[in-house]
This record gives sequence, C-alpha cells and structure tokens, in this order.
Amino acid sequence: MSPSPGLEVTDWSPSAALEAIRARAAMLSRLRGFFAVAGVLEVETPITARSAGSDPALDSLVTCWHGPGYPRGLPLYLQTSPEFPMKRLLAAGLGPIYQICKVFRDGERGRLHHPEFSLLEWYRPGFGYQALMDEVAALVRCVLERPDLRSECITYRGLFRERLGLDPWAAGVSALRERALAAGITGIESTEMDRDGWLDLLLTHCLEPGLGVGRLTFLTDYPPSQAALARLRVDEVPVAERFELYLDGVELANGFQELTDATAQAARFHADQDTRRRQGRVTLPLDECFLAALAAGMPESAGVALGLDRLLMAHLHECHIDAVLAFPVERA
Repeated sequence: MSPSPGLEVTDWSPSAALEAIRARAAMLSRLRGFFAVAGVLEVETPITARSAGSDPALDSLVTCWHGPGYPRGLPLYLQTSPEFPMKRLLAAGLGPIYQICKVFRDGERGRLHHPEFSLLEWYRPGFGYQALMDEVAALVRCVLERPDLRSECITYRGLFRERLGLDPWAAGVSALRERALAAGITGIESTEMDRDGWLDLLLTHCLEPGLGVGRLTFLTDYPPSQAALARLRVDEVPVAERFELYLDGVELANGFQELTDATAQAARFHADQDTRRRQGRVTLPLDECFLAALAAGMPESAGVALGLDRLLMAHLHECHIDAVLAFPVERA
C-alpha cells in the first residue's frame, strides 16, 4: 500500500516521546483512582450510532454497516461525545457515572485539535453545576499533581464588560464587528456572521489567551443562544447554566446544569437543524432514544466533558497535541 501524500515509508515512529506515553498511562490511573474514591461508576457506551449530535459547530465522521436487512448499508455516525447514551443510563437510574473514550470530529486539525481525541465525561445526579465545578477543580489538581493550584469563577457577561467594554447581551452585530476590527483581528473585513459567531471570535482571539493564567478559570453563565444542552436561568438577564474551564489560555472542559425537559430539548435540536440548513450543511438524524429517555425522566444532574489530550499537554508543558499522541492522523 502506498504511503499517504507527504509521508515517508519509514515514518513509523511515535509522534509522542515514550515518556509522554507513560505519562498518559499514569494520568489514566490517577483519574480512575479519583473516581473510585468519589464513588463514581465507570461505564462504556458505543462509539457509533444511527443518530448524531445536531450542534452546528460540529461535523461528524460517518461509516457504514452492511448488516442483515441493510444491503445498501446503514450509516453509523462516530460519536462527537458520549453524552446522549450516558444520559440514557442516568435516566435508567444508574447514578453517578463517568467514561473515558475516544471521540471524533471531522475537519478539526491544529495545535490543539485532532480528528480523534480522548475525552473524559462524567455526570453527577443531584449536583448543581457549581458543585461540579468544585469537583472538576479537585480532579484537575489531582491529575496535574498541583494541589495548591488556585481556581476562580468569572461570568461570561462580566468578562466581556470588564475586558472589552461590551455587554454581550445587548451589543449588536455591527458593534461586535467593529470591536473585532479594532482589536486587530485580521482577515475579517468582509466576514458575515451572526451575533454568536462574533462573540465567539472575540472570545477566542481577545479573551481566551488571558484566562487561566497560573490558575484554573471557570467561565460561567453563557448567553441563552449558546446554551447547547444546558438549563436556562433568569437573573438580571437570562443565562445558560454552562461553564468552560481554562488553564493558561487553553479550554480544557465544558459543563452544564443539564436540560431535562424533553420538549425543550427537541425544540433546540430542530433549531440546530434549521441553522445547519441555512448554512448549507448536512442535517443529521436526531437521537430519538435520547429524547425518549428525557421524557421518561432523567434526574436533575450536572455534567462535564474534559479533553484528556489537552490535560496531558498541560501536565507535560507541551504546546502541540501531537506531542502527547502516539500516532496522529498523518502517521495512523
């Protein structure tokens, strides 16, 4: 078989140093020890499914099963997250659970991105998302072996107001675009995006590099339009009970106070599908089993997904994901 373009036949060696591969094994051992003490059960769910997540920001990899009764093949989508089947286990009454697994996202490649990566996801019935943030901080301190690592919480609205002088709940597209141009972000002069697109651009280019510098920073309470699968709460303004964790300018985790209303979740799925159609992108089959589980009664829970490759990068002070992968896609 001919090698992939640009690769030599002799390019057989691991991308990661052997010390990094051993460090990954030690990290997984510490993770499992942490959850054993905490009384959280390890589970395993399929990495392929007949349905896929509807998030317009993510694209799935797809394969095909040629089984009995499917002579033309049944499309199977590689998971972008184990979230839906894990929530079905919550609805079945399994209690607090976690999973360490591979997930897949098409079109993602770069210093912090790879199409196949390792994810830790866990759910805590009866927890509020503030309590889950405390547990996330404790786990990260354990894995990084930095027991004195401080943590802080900053609200999404407060961050934009303090550092950019913008209220993300009130600023329109033109104001957000002007602020991005004033910040010197290049190549956006003719870019057309909705409000969330501009907010995300400002967050990633102007704000994220200053988050988590020498500490764990939890960014909390996102705009409702960015709720994903998080519950909404009405304070001074409506917010999504969602958080992201940053360390040294890198996002490590994304967590929610989980939405448990099946009708509201179905409406969000269909809104995602409408967005994908407007963008000219493929719409994907929705997970009806997950919606049925919500309707049957999923307990109030908080959940979080944490990128293990990035966590290992932080532990080893590496700046590129390839330094912690045995065989990245170009050598696979």
